[in-house]
Amino acid sequence: MIDQTPRSALVSNIEVTAATVQRGDIIQLGGRACRVQDLFQLPRGAKPLLFESGELLTIHTRTRLVAVRLMRRR
Repeated sequence: MIDQTPRSALVSNIEVTAATVQRGDIIQLGGRACRVQDLFQLPRGAKPLLFESGELLTIHTRTRLVAVRLMRRR
């Protein structure tokens, strides 16, 4: 994965759920850091996450993952 972190960004570790996950979040799965490229809404609150690597992971309303989120300073 290519480092595309802007110099004026803050990095924060957060817990994400299907309701709070965002594009650009970096989630560690199986020892690999995967950046969320796109996500879609499914019935009952589930969301399939498409990663930059092309992999797909569906998370449900009770799924909790730790992610790294870049927060830009203004």
